[in-house]
Amino acid sequence: MKFRNLAIAAGGLLALSACAKNEAPVTSAPPVGPGAIAGTVAADRDGDGYVDGYYTADGIYHAVQGPPCPPPPPPPAPRAGERG
Repeated sequence: MKFRNLAIAAGGLLALSACAKNEAPVTSAPPVGPGAIAGTVAADRDGDGYVDGYYTADGIYHAVQGPPCPPPPPPPAPRAGERG
C-alpha cells in the first residue's frame, strides 16, 4: 500500500516538473552612452580608435557628420633653470 502511494506521488511530481520554467529572467538593455544612437553598432573603419560612423539594423553604414575635432594642445615648454 505504501509503495502504491509513493508511486502515485512520484508520478505526480514527474508530471508537474514539465510545467516548471527554468528560464533566466529577461533584463532590459543597458543605457546607451553619450552620443550613441539606440539600435545601432558603432564602427571604426580606419582603426584609429575613434568612431567614424555606425551601422543600422538593416546593415547600412552611416558616416558621422560633424566638424572635425580640434588638434591637441601643443606640449608644454621645457622647464629650465636651477630647479627645473
